[in-house]
Amino acid sequence: MQTLRDAVVGKYYIVKKINGSGPLKRRIMDMGITKNAEIYIRKVAPLGDPVQINIRNYELSIRKADAELISIEEIEKKED
Repeated sequence: MQTLRDAVVGKYYIVKKINGSGPLKRRIMDMGITKNAEIYIRKVAPLGDPVQINIRNYELSIRKADAELISIEEIEKKED
């Protein structure tokens, strides 16, 4: 399954699973990244770290190490 680290800029994704356990998983969920949440990939830093996403109508930058723990699936999103 694809992870957030592999996501392409300008595409929409749905969170399918958060891997990991304990405090790390809780921290990711506290940032609003939960199962079935919609994510838009805003941009990726030149060296790939961090990844800037839009989730729940706010901007969030997430480290590569954390992005690897988030399994995603691409979705088609029609622009309004």
